[in-house]
Amino acid sequence: MPRFARKDNTNTMNSIDKLIQKFSEFPGIGPKQARRFVYFLINRHESYIDELKNEISELRKNIASCSDCKRYFFAKRDEKTLCDICADKTRDNSILMIVSRDIDLENVEKSHPFFGKYFVLGGLVPILDKNPEQRVRLKELLALVNRMSNMGLKEIILGLDANSEAEYTANILKSSLSPITSKYSIKISELGRGLSTGTELEYSDPETIKNALKNRS
Repeated sequence: MPRFARKDNTNTMNSIDKLIQKFSEFPGIGPKQARRFVYFLINRHESYIDELKNEISELRKNIASCSDCKRYFFAKRDEKTLCDICADKTRDNSILMIVSRDIDLENVEKSHPFFGKYFVLGGLVPILDKNPEQRVRLKELLALVNRMSNMGLKEIILGLDANSEAEYTANILKSSLSPITSKYSIKISELGRGLSTGTELEYSDPETIKNALKNRS
């Protein structure tokens, strides 16, 4: 009796596993959720996949990094270098809030308690890391603060998460900024008790952010 040839699913499984790995690299996404994403895509029509690929491809083409705050914003290439917030002349140049991620900036903006300028670090510095300038935009921050100090900068708010990694990052920022803040008598403050320990700014509600800003010290 002839034996049926066994189908080789190696390529299919490799593609699935590779995509699961890619989705698992997304913030807050674990392997199980990543696998659900992959099987969701497998069951979509081919036109859906093509549209998704096109949108991902276009994302890079239509997104620029603000030359001041470094946040990403929608803009055609070479159209402008400043985002709407940094280009807004009604914003208060005497206050600068440092946040770790773009999503944190957006969350603070939604709560409407802050009308100063921002700077996006691009992450946090892992505890005991000896090369913070390779982890976050430290050089760019110092250049911006130097420039803003001549424009009347009075306060820098460290709008970071309420956890140990953020605390370590805050200490690095204070030390790095010290020569400038001392020279120009610029106050460095941190978000107050509105944020409980372990809280990420990204997931804080507007009222919590308002209280954290109001009670900053």
